[in-house]
Amino acid sequence: MDYFSILIVDDEVDFLETLVKRMQKRNIDTVGVISGEKALEALEKRRFDVVLLDIKMPGGMDGIETLREIKRKHPLTEVLLLTGHGSVETSIDGMKLGAFDYLLKPIKLEELLPKLGAAFEQKVTQEQKIRKARIKELVRFPGRVLQQEKEEKK
Repeated sequence: MDYFSILIVDDEVDFLETLVKRMQKRNIDTVGVISGEKALEALEKRRFDVVLLDIKMPGGMDGIETLREIKRKHPLTEVLLLTGHGSVETSIDGMKLGAFDYLLKPIKLEELLPKLGAAFEQKVTQEQKIRKARIKELVRFPGRVLQQEKEEKK
């Protein structure tokens, strides 16, 4: 598994801190935040490959609303949902909105790590497809592609 970065979003501070420490011990670049709003702020400041997102969070944004915003603003960022047993249907709804998968709480690290790796591999695959498509377009229509890139930078 290549180097990748994870953003963990959960309102249970003890759980969040413990999981972040466990990931960092494995040399996985991991940041934790306690709300959907904080997650969106973090994603504006830096790139994360995978977001581990709790569905049930009190306050302004629950996990599904946060997922919707992540996918709207950062469509290639993969999202794994965390859910309790009573929220499996909500997790399935989340997958319809673009979540990679979901895990039931409490999670075991030996279940989480392969899912995170698979989500990261999915992101890499999507990025490679986009790059290949851009290269083909550049070869076929160099003037149009360069003009689009110029406009995007404005």
